[in-house]
Amino acid sequence: MKLTRKRIFDIIQIGNTGDLPSRLFDWFIVAVILINILVMFLETFDALLPYYHILRGIELGTLVIFTLEYALRIWTADYLYPERSKPRARLRFLRSFDGVVDLLTIMPFFFLDGFIVFRMLRVVRIFHLFRINAQYDSFQVITRVIYEKRNQIASSVFIIFVLMLASSLCMYGAEHTAQPQNFRNAFSGIWWSMSTLLTVGYGDIYPVTAVGKLMAICIAFLGVGAVAIPTGIISAGFVEQYTQSEHDGETFRDLSEIAEIRVNPEDMLCGLRIGEIEQVYRMQILVVLRGDLTVLPRDEMTVCAEDILIIRAPQTASA
Repeated sequence: MKLTRKRIFDIIQIGNTGDLPSRLFDWFIVAVILINILVMFLETFDALLPYYHILRGIELGTLVIFTLEYALRIWTADYLYPERSKPRARLRFLRSFDGVVDLLTIMPFFFLDGFIVFRMLRVVRIFHLFRINAQYDSFQVITRVIYEKRNQIASSVFIIFVLMLASSLCMYGAEHTAQPQNFRNAFSGIWWSMSTLLTVGYGDIYPVTAVGKLMAICIAFLGVGAVAIPTGIISAGFVEQYTQSEHDGETFRDLSEIAEIRVNPEDMLCGLRIGEIEQVYRMQILVVLRGDLTVLPRDEMTVCAEDILIIRAPQTASA
């Protein structure tokens, strides 16, 4: 029974790319989620009311699959959290992001005729796709960039928030007298400032006074810059991540080509200059360790006894 539970855990574990049954199960779950979401959209078409019972049956079938998957994940949660006891591991899964999404995926089906909040929770099924994609490298790069740049992103969002409050207050002072129905108080301009700063510009609320229009031009220019800040931060983060991933292999390869030479008083290297050593022996000296000092090599620098030369292998330098 233990082996059976372990095998079931391996299969339902998302992102286990080395196991063919697990990959097939992932694709199966993705297909079921897409079918469920498609049915959820089709049920809103009045022209498809004669086929409502068919759509309802398909939705019921997908919900049964979701329920079985949810039960299996609870049953095998102790393999996901091996450092915890079975009850604690299952409780930990129920409180995790995956557990909450799974629960909210199946719960609205049983309350479709109840409170509207339960019917709205059907949208959570779309987020089920995030749980599938979160285990793959492409999604992990996105989450890693956002996490590493979280402080800069938070700062830029704070700047946008301050600009939004300031522009709303300014626009209230300029437009309240001309159109009190749109700018009743300082917070009434939040919608306008949001659509302007974020360069959406719905046009349902707009300034009519000369001062208001002049301020709107300045605020629109500030909005372009404000939106570009987080965009640039995230773009730079992606460039850093991809550059790092491309050079990881080169870094480890270079480490195998690095060597060190301790210079003894009787060595031929003792007393020679760095430039002479590199030219004669066809090696590249990367750094010189002299006592407690780490010295960057220069061509005119003389090598002394007891120096340690960190070099790149001669065959690499000649290549």
